Amino acid sequence: MSPHSLARATVAVVVVGLALASVGATLAYDSGAQPDLGNGRVTASAESQTVVGVQGFHLDGTGDPKKPPRLVGIEQNAETAWVYSGSNRASWYYDVDPLPDGDLLVTSISRRETIVLRMDRATREVEWREQIAIRDTHDVDLLSNGNLVVANMRNYDEAAGVSNDRIFVYDRETDTITWEWRFRDSYPNDTDDSFGEDWTHVNDVDPVDNGSAFLVSPRNFDQVIKVDRETGDIVWRLGEDGAHETLHEQHNPDLLRGPGGEPTVLVADSENDRVVEYTRHDGEWERTWTLRGNLNWPRDADRLPNGNTLVTDTLNQRVIEVTPTGEVVWEYYATWGPYDAERVATGDGSNGPTMATQNVTGSYEVTGGQSEAAARIGPGEWLTVMFLATPLDTAAEALANRWAHVVPWARPVWMAPWSAAYLALGLLVGLAWAGAEAVLARQQIAARAGRVTARLR
Repeated sequence: MSPHSLARATVAVVVVGLALASVGATLAYDSGAQPDLGNGRVTASAESQTVVGVQGFHLDGTGDPKKPPRLVGIEQNAETAWVYSGSNRASWYYDVDPLPDGDLLVTSISRRETIVLRMDRATREVEWREQIAIRDTHDVDLLSNGNLVVANMRNYDEAAGVSNDRIFVYDRETDTITWEWRFRDSYPNDTDDSFGEDWTHVNDVDPVDNGSAFLVSPRNFDQVIKVDRETGDIVWRLGEDGAHETLHEQHNPDLLRGPGGEPTVLVADSENDRVVEYTRHDGEWERTWTLRGNLNWPRDADRLPNGNTLVTDTLNQRVIEVTPTGEVVWEYYATWGPYDAERVATGDGSNGPTMATQNVTGSYEVTGGQSEAAARIGPGEWLTVMFLATPLDTAAEALANRWAHVVPWARPVWMAPWSAAYLALGLLVGLAWAGAEAVLARQQIAARAGRVTARLR
């Protein structure tokens, strides 16, 4: 057998072997044994019911009944109280805010339009519904005067080639926009490389300072900003575009006040797989608290009045309450893709003390949860461990991180995580060999193409 034929046979054996491994892993995989909705480790009851907005995993914008978007109510002991999918299935559920009277304000997307609901939490009856003709938003907040403040992302003017991503205030009574703030008026056009369909991915807006300012999270800019509502000025910013040591594509920041009134930001630092707290002293930000380890793309973190933190650990499919030193005291599984979790009795967002107030600073690891997803070594973790302390460790970690953050959205529920990895590796090997064959046969391919062209003349 010639060396070329031997190489072909070897590649064929590898590709077939990976395909068989993929099939075998899937046959051995019990998708029904994976957590859907239910309690994990609970050593302390919650103060009240918890409500979670579950995004749902799909890529085409129509919803997937096997990875459904939904709202979930959870009892103090982490047992499921109720599940709401809506009479018309939403494509995604995002932010959910407990209102002072016990109702819920829900942000969802349906058929590329934003749907805002005010819902009776006890009965799940919709009291009012606003349909806003914007393609996407992850957060809408109710202002004290009844108006809505909206974080409008993916607002791209294709004809003009510019982004109109913005924050705006919508008057429900008059169906008009009464205030608007556009990012391109305050940021260079080349921020995050340049304008695009999803330039800012602004995922959160919260009224602060009695409504005179807004706390805003342009995710793709790797920063949190405070915008003065009257002047439109950016009062301060935490982080900067591309400075990933500070923040990397964060979600759902909350503004707290330190012991001396210092501005403090608690935020889910999603792409860094951690939750962080920053305190501002004399115009400079200091990271005073870090929670990491066994977190996979967290997208919400709320400080509770008892000093603990409620964390939405999205790609570990769970919500956890942790002590200041990282111990899990309350855990709930919430597939697929929990986005926002709120403890109803404590109100929207963070309503607890800073870590400086509690005299707890530094970096802490998450410990004590029993989530199978958090403990399982999957393809991404294997890549990181395999290439640790080698020249490829940085590239392997980046690939592992991208795998963990992308594949769950596309992988069918019946396919094991390793099945997808084997299949992807088999495709890569096959494509690489096909490319090598094309290079080796480039002269024959060119000759055949020339003969075909000659016949067509």
